[in-house]
Amino acid sequence: MADAPSPHGLRAQVEALAPWFQNIDLGGGLTTAPDHFLGDYPAFKYRRFAHALPADLTGKSVLDIGCNAGFYAIEMARRGARRVVGIDSDARYLEQARLASDALGFSEIEFARCDVYDVAQLGETFDLVIFMGVLYHLRHPLLALDLIREHVAGDMLLFQTMQRGSEAVFDAPADHPFHKPGTFDPPAYFDEPGYPKMHFIEREYAGDWSNWWAPNAACSQGLLRAAGFAIEAQPEAEVYLCRIAPVPYADLGAGAVYPARGART
Repeated sequence: MADAPSPHGLRAQVEALAPWFQNIDLGGGLTTAPDHFLGDYPAFKYRRFAHALPADLTGKSVLDIGCNAGFYAIEMARRGARRVVGIDSDARYLEQARLASDALGFSEIEFARCDVYDVAQLGETFDLVIFMGVLYHLRHPLLALDLIREHVAGDMLLFQTMQRGSEAVFDAPADHPFHKPGTFDPPAYFDEPGYPKMHFIEREYAGDWSNWWAPNAACSQGLLRAAGFAIEAQPEAEVYLCRIAPVPYADLGAGAVYPARGART
């Protein structure tokens, strides 16, 4: 285990890696993002759904996709996970994650630079996959869920995305008619507030150009089911705890259209 830096040295390292998106309490009154615009984020959010996760992860493996500064990876290590791997496409976030996990005594957590579209490169499945705060940043969100289900999800998925629009869930038919009977008009339920909708953000959202999608609740749930995840709990409006399930229509063809790839050259 790596030696923790002195309080003065740690503060200097935290400041050198600023800005931090995750406010992590490193002890001794030092937090990484004390002036976060969302407050004590993501700790306050985690407290709302932490009870839905297994309290004891002894013997379990965890993959945190889009781990940012490592908050959730560290929390899973606190619960005794045998192995925790955090991946992110941002090198600075990974530096933050390594610093925070070392400072808190969890230097055994593994961090690697990898994006969700390349999870096949990991070559293994995990008992718990965490996929939080990532989907709405992706240009190809359902593809990401397909790849997670196909390549790395071994049992549970903890999923969260920004949701906008209605929280209602419309019971859509299993097969959609092309027109209303006797007309050339499309079925009216496409205008139902609870029909699954993925709102496309063409420019910026909250000053961030990388926010592309905002599903409503029905769409989040539909995306999960379509990728082969059964929702077991919804402990918070935007948070879903799932188990792997059969992929719909798998007998008719491959789900993910994006093949597994080898290491980048």
